Amino acid sequence: MSFKTPDLCDEFESELGRSLRVVAPMFQRYGGRNSFSGEIVTLKIFEDNSLVRAAFAENGKGKVLVIDGGGSLRCALVGDQLAILAEKNGWEGVVVYGCIRDSADINGIDIGVRALNTHPQKSIKKDVGDRDIAVTFGGVTFNPGDWLYADEDGVLVSGKALT
Repeated sequence: MSFKTPDLCDEFESELGRSLRVVAPMFQRYGGRNSFSGEIVTLKIFEDNSLVRAAFAENGKGKVLVIDGGGSLRCALVGDQLAILAEKNGWEGVVVYGCIRDSADINGIDIGVRALNTHPQKSIKKDVGDRDIAVTFGGVTFNPGDWLYADEDGVLVSGKALT
C-alpha cells in the first residue's frame, strides 16, 4: 500500500481535526521502513517494556503498536530483539512516546519505527501497564482500532482506514 501523508491530508481535509488528526512533529525515524500504516494497538507504560514483548509476540499483521511511554528519556522501551520479534510476527510498525536502543540494528529490520530518541539503558521488567486504552500525546488521542499512517512527512491518525 502506497500513500503520502500530505496527500491524505489534502484528500481528507474536511475531516482534519475530527476523524483525521495530525501528530505533532516530535519523532525521529528508525527502522527499515520509511512509511507504514495499520490498525492501532495501544500500550500505556512507564519505563517498563514487559507488555511490549507480550504484544510483539502476537500476530501483528496489519497493525501498528502505539506505546505511550510517558515521554520518558531515561531508558529504552524497544531494542533490536523486540524489533526482530515484531518483524517475525508481521507488525507494520511501532510509535514510541519514549526511547529506543540498538538503533543501528533496528534500521536494518523491516519494520517502521518512530521514537522520541535513543537511550542505551534497558527498561525495568515488572509487567506493569495498560493495554488497549486510549492514550494521548503529540496533541492527538490514539484509540485502539483507529488507523495510523506514518511516512517521511509525519504521522496521521484516523478513525477509519483511508487507503
